[in-house]
Amino acid sequence: MSGAHPYFAHTPRTPPQSASVAHRALLTPQYALIPPESLAPEVLSVLPEWSGTSCWILAAPAIGPGTTFAQYLLDVEPGGGSDAPEPEAGVESFLFVLAGEASLTLDGATHALRPGSYAFAPAGGRWSLRVPADAGTSARLIWIRKAYEPYAGPPPAALVAHERDVTPAPGPGTERKSTARLLPPEDVAYDFHVNIVRFESGSIIATPEAHVMQHGLYMLSGKGLYLLNDDWHEVGPGHFIWMSAFCPQAFYAAGDEPASYLLYKDMNRQVRLTGVGSEAHGRG
Repeated sequence: MSGAHPYFAHTPRTPPQSASVAHRALLTPQYALIPPESLAPEVLSVLPEWSGTSCWILAAPAIGPGTTFAQYLLDVEPGGGSDAPEPEAGVESFLFVLAGEASLTLDGATHALRPGSYAFAPAGGRWSLRVPADAGTSARLIWIRKAYEPYAGPPPAALVAHERDVTPAPGPGTERKSTARLLPPEDVAYDFHVNIVRFESGSIIATPEAHVMQHGLYMLSGKGLYLLNDDWHEVGPGHFIWMSAFCPQAFYAAGDEPASYLLYKDMNRQVRLTGVGSEAHGRG
């Protein structure tokens, strides 16, 4: 991908009164499908910790039983941002820049972010994000939040990088599907992964998957058909999909161009059977 905006960054707008009310948004107990046209200005959230920022909450525990993460789409205006973005000390964050530029301060070091940049902020760490006042456009970001689940080893380290620095791994049996693992895949300190999965046109997830990991999926580019339970759904840039644990899923890249998506999934922890949340089928 090339150009100033390699990934889709939705511009929320209210349709005219002449528009059809028909829509493609869908919520079931196992999955949700949120098309970009559902992210209108009327449904944005204003976060008290942030200034000059519009937020669309794509996923939260309220979306379905067992959900242990939240995923946001942020639009941060020039001069906007936050010096104390995370109100909960036990929550870790992952940021991915879709468009525009921002300045991130994490553990005392300042980093310039551009499209494709990403960062992991451990729970309890100090970080801030600002868009320069003289920036020509707002910055669009995906923000993922999760309560950190401790284990017997050391906590995960803070991380700032760019997706181009990660070598994609080819899919099983094919070079036409690949996965770039943005967090260290072998380090069990991290209790979730975020990957960029890419498909050449016509390539597929060959076997429908059903597993314990929850997913938050944001379509970065291209289009295709996504299988959720027994139903195929057409998806394209800006679509968001939430999947509960064990929701059967597969993907077919159906467009003329390659398709890619940003994929969250919880990882590297035992299934909790006692205590808070034992009634949920997920982890956390």
